[in-house]
Amino acid sequence: MAATAKEKEKEGPIDFIWEGKDKKGDPAKGEVTALTEAAARADLRSMGVRVIKIKPKPKPLFASKAQPITTQDISIFARQIATMMQAGVPLVQSFDIIGKGHDNASMGDMIMAIKADVEGGDTFAESLRKRPLYFDDLFCNLVAAGEQAGILEGLLAKIASYKEKSESMRKKVKKALTYPIAVLVVAFIVTAILLIFVVPVFDSMFKGFGKELPAFTQMVVAMSGWMQEEWWKVVGGIFIVVKTWKFVFVRSEKFRQMVDRALLQAPIFGQIIYKSALARFARTLGTMSAAGVPLVEALISVAGACGNIVFFDAVMQMQVDISSGQRLQFSMEQAKIFPNMMMQMVAIGEESGRVDSMLEKVADFYDEEVDNLVDNMSALMEPFIMVVLGTLIGGLIVAMYLPIFAMGEAVG
Repeated sequence: MAATAKEKEKEGPIDFIWEGKDKKGDPAKGEVTALTEAAARADLRSMGVRVIKIKPKPKPLFASKAQPITTQDISIFARQIATMMQAGVPLVQSFDIIGKGHDNASMGDMIMAIKADVEGGDTFAESLRKRPLYFDDLFCNLVAAGEQAGILEGLLAKIASYKEKSESMRKKVKKALTYPIAVLVVAFIVTAILLIFVVPVFDSMFKGFGKELPAFTQMVVAMSGWMQEEWWKVVGGIFIVVKTWKFVFVRSEKFRQMVDRALLQAPIFGQIIYKSALARFARTLGTMSAAGVPLVEALISVAGACGNIVFFDAVMQMQVDISSGQRLQFSMEQAKIFPNMMMQMVAIGEESGRVDSMLEKVADFYDEEVDNLVDNMSALMEPFIMVVLGTLIGGLIVAMYLPIFAMGEAVG
């Protein structure tokens, strides 16, 4: 059954190959991008082309695979657009070059859809706002400011730098949180495998000894028996806990505040999360200040960029205070979550009229702090993880060999 026009539009822009005659009546051919064949014919007619033959362009044999669009894709897109425009390439042509050559087919399709929007009369910012899943308010507001002031290429370069540094920060925090969790999960899986599959083999062997097993071995055998019979309860319990956590976290603001406050107070991890939030606050506000976005408007985007509801609430309160006439430094003091060094740098920036550059320096400082904390934590966690793994795995092995040792002593 043929697809309807609306269904084709949902698929995104399509490349068409056409042949026809130009305004002078001479033979001509080329390519055009549009949502449907009818739209492609209309575009060609508007250019004075009489279409004789048109068909979708065949996809290359080794076409790029469609993958989910990531924050890194958006960061690279911002840098590519900034580089193209700084080189003098027109915006629409930049979309065409980047979109058609993108490794991620999903990202390429979205870029070509943005190109179609801009060609249809939308501004770049308006087209981005249609895709809030990938372009946040900060990105859209800075693009809009650049278009209005006629400095889009300069602001795109700032956005690209901001996105690259934010992505780097996100990866550092993710690395810090993921590494110990991943190791503990692996330790749990290995322990479960030993209890369910290995210990029963030893247990059947021990039954032929005709002697009472050591208490430690009896405990491990009992755990093994429970795991064999009740493993589904463990899996089900983990599944229910994870689902319940996600459900409550999304729907309860008080629960999110409790979790975020607890994370900020956690040893080592808390400092990483706290300083990364400070870095995001400083970098986001500095980037928007440099773009000329009014402070009251900028703080709305800054609140969402901090990545912690405690900071979100504090920044939104700062926005209310500043809209009533308070200075930025004083509102930061009232929030009681910012370090003295940061507030002093902001005060100097306000006095000298260079808040954006001061905030950029603060962001760089905390970026380096987070980097050092992650490295130190990894160095500290390695021996701790070895102890945990050694205790779990080594304990099970010792429990299984204790009866064998006891039997050897009896024989001796």
